[in-house]
Amino acid sequence: MTSPAPATAPAFRARRLLYLTTGGIQAMHLPNWMSWLRTHYPDTEVHSVLTPSARRFVGTTAVAAVSGTGLPTIDVWPEEPDRALHVDLATWPDAVLVHPATMHFIARLSLGLADTPALLALQCTRAPIVICPSLPPHGHLNPAYRRHILELSERENVTVLPPVNGTSVTTGEGGIGSAALLPHALSALEDLRAWMESDAP
Repeated sequence: MTSPAPATAPAFRARRLLYLTTGGIQAMHLPNWMSWLRTHYPDTEVHSVLTPSARRFVGTTAVAAVSGTGLPTIDVWPEEPDRALHVDLATWPDAVLVHPATMHFIARLSLGLADTPALLALQCTRAPIVICPSLPPHGHLNPAYRRHILELSERENVTVLPPVNGTSVTTGEGGIGSAALLPHALSALEDLRAWMESDAP
């Protein structure tokens, strides 16, 4: 499902944003969002990570062209690693965004699975994480999905933004399922960062 984007940019103080995109249809908007981030937050370094399924909707060259930071990382284990990629992804950011997040990715993260570098990093990082589900029609009513969201909401460094109204690209009908807009996700990240900083010993 898709929804329009606002022009307003909220306050956002993170210097290193890890932007993970999974295989929802809204992944096709990633180059536009990366360009938007670069325009509105020139002091924030953004590192993009794409799951293999996200590559069905967005090309790595397009992301690299607008990001200014080179090709995105693909969320697979390297054949011949020269470093611990999952450790880099866990320790580098001071904010993490999963946008859009598919039902499948949410389930794997909730269950504690760690079979890709990004999943392992998200299980271990202490950085604040905002997750923006992107769902098929009526997916928000699924009992298993609701259990996974409840589990994730109990993690102190995780906020899940509920999907919003949008239009299904398959049926053309409106309903709940679009990932929250990026400016709203950044506001949630900033709120979570502030809360975690105030709660630190």
